[in-house]
Amino acid sequence: MSPDSLDEIERICHQALSLDPALRAAFLETACSKAAIRLEVDSLLAADAEAQELFSSAGQFPLAEPKRVEDAGPDLGSDLGTVGPYRILEKLGEGGMGIVYRAHQSSPVARDVALKIIRPGMASDQLVERFQLERQALAIMDHPSIAHVYDAGATSRGLPYMVMELVDGRTLIKFCEEEALGLRQRVELMIPICLAIEHAHQKGIIHRDIKPSNVIVTVYDGKPVPKVIDFGIAKVIASVLGSAADGTQPGAMMGTFDYVSPEQAEPGAVD
Repeated sequence: MSPDSLDEIERICHQALSLDPALRAAFLETACSKAAIRLEVDSLLAADAEAQELFSSAGQFPLAEPKRVEDAGPDLGSDLGTVGPYRILEKLGEGGMGIVYRAHQSSPVARDVALKIIRPGMASDQLVERFQLERQALAIMDHPSIAHVYDAGATSRGLPYMVMELVDGRTLIKFCEEEALGLRQRVELMIPICLAIEHAHQKGIIHRDIKPSNVIVTVYDGKPVPKVIDFGIAKVIASVLGSAADGTQPGAMMGTFDYVSPEQAEPGAVD
């Protein structure tokens, strides 16, 4: 499957898992654009159900159902809405925890930014804690291949958000394929990615979801520059941010199954 199809499958699975099982079938009928995608989503949801049953029977804790709250999303205003001093221009993407928008900041400086806001209706205490952990983790890192955080705050309805460097580019695989990069060029592109992850480790932060769609490649002065994004399920080593809490429940596998290490995919794995 293409990277876009894989992204669609991941997004649909995240949304389906957030719904009551009785409502999933109707959602999937409209959410899946192709029969092949529906088959893959059904397969992954079935595997998730089996894993939940396995963890429960082994004495582990199943993943908590997110607590829903009523929220209409960004504050209504001009165009698509506003969040604080940021005017929403378009939606760039979404994951299981947050939605990322392109937004425009007019003061004290004028620039376009990436604004990530926790997903409306999914603001459980656990997700809010993890979202706040992500933005604090990003704030203490300073590496050219990790997207920088500019600002943070909360909407008028209390949903936390963070404002980040806007990275206009393509996902790692798409960039390599569309630019027809050779083996040497691909290896050279991996070096700064590895250095970025090393920088995070030196700060006591483990990403836990490194995959091609979480690396955006942009071009500066004619040279490709990869940017690692989405530290949404990062693990923070004890004492680095004043707390060792990372929102992980015992027995909960973190990351994308196709990209985690083999030992992490095993039932009952200890993170």
